[in-house]
Amino acid sequence: MKFLKTGCFAFMVFCIAPYTAKTQNPVNWTPEQLMQPAALAKTITNHKNVPLIFCVGPGAVIPGSINTGPAHEDAGLAALKKALDTLPKNTAIVIYCGCCPFEHCPNVRPAIAALKDAGFTNYKLLNLEHNIKADWIDKGYPKM
Repeated sequence: MKFLKTGCFAFMVFCIAPYTAKTQNPVNWTPEQLMQPAALAKTITNHKNVPLIFCVGPGAVIPGSINTGPAHEDAGLAALKKALDTLPKNTAIVIYCGCCPFEHCPNVRPAIAALKDAGFTNYKLLNLEHNIKADWIDKGYPKM
């Protein structure tokens, strides 16, 4: 009986491991820190109170955004930190990636962590639930 329990546990771990390995760490942002794409698009279109926008993924699409490169790579994270280095801690900032849904995105968590570690207090994560194409481009929002 003991072998059966151990064998079942091992089998469950073997079956579940591939699925859990692909998920990211828990979210490190709050729901209040999510900015809806329509709100950012309106701000950009109206040219009023436009935040500093950083693309922390594979390529900038949103007008005026600064492409620092993928934040999961050392070079991309270093570029983001360097860009943040001289900014006041209360600067309005929006970051986005858009490569995939947040649960799989390797870039948003390191970027949020960098903002937190640097002491920034006024940052948002663009709420791209699916990806940049579905949640920004296909909606007709402004693009570069």
